[in-house]
Amino acid sequence: MNTREHWQKVYGNKDSMDVSWYQSKPEVSLRFFKELNIQKEAAVIDVGGGDGNLVDYLLQEGYSDITVLDISEKALEKSIQRLGEKAKLVNWIVADINGFAPAKKFDVWHDRAVLHFLTDEADRKLYLETANKYLKPNAKIIIGAFSDQGPDECSGLPVKQYNESSLSAFVKKYFHKIKCITADHLTPFNTIQNFLYCSFLKTTSYGIS
Repeated sequence: MNTREHWQKVYGNKDSMDVSWYQSKPEVSLRFFKELNIQKEAAVIDVGGGDGNLVDYLLQEGYSDITVLDISEKALEKSIQRLGEKAKLVNWIVADINGFAPAKKFDVWHDRAVLHFLTDEADRKLYLETANKYLKPNAKIIIGAFSDQGPDECSGLPVKQYNESSLSAFVKKYFHKIKCITADHLTPFNTIQNFLYCSFLKTTSYGIS
């Protein structure tokens, strides 16, 4: 089973609240948007947004240029159905993060729980190059990944854990650290997953303008 088939099966067989990463409200991500003073007209891409609720809250807060990308169309269909008419305000992309080529560049890249599934070094390198290529100068990137105190697998797949030093080192070619925190995520199954959240600024001296 390839990656796309895996996630199609997951989202096809489980309800939104039956997956460990479910959040009724993405409090930490929204806090980062506020602290980074992300403007409402900023072009935002939510990488691996799936059927997550971040898009709901961004629309509620007045963000007007939102793209949600996921490898599973079943995941995006759930969000589209949930949002109803508001879904027309969002650009939906079905693609692998390491195989998409959008027609625009973005001001903000948000990723909660995609990067840590990239356990192959070549895939991680491509992820970084893709982020740099499709972000504008001085863009911001917000990454949430399992910390070194978090799980070593999720949804039956191995993951790569990060700490502040390793994640900062991973992106330093193009991005400068702004802030990192750890946060416990309470799953719908009453277990705890520890996440590392970091924000970074694209460094124009190396980035592609």
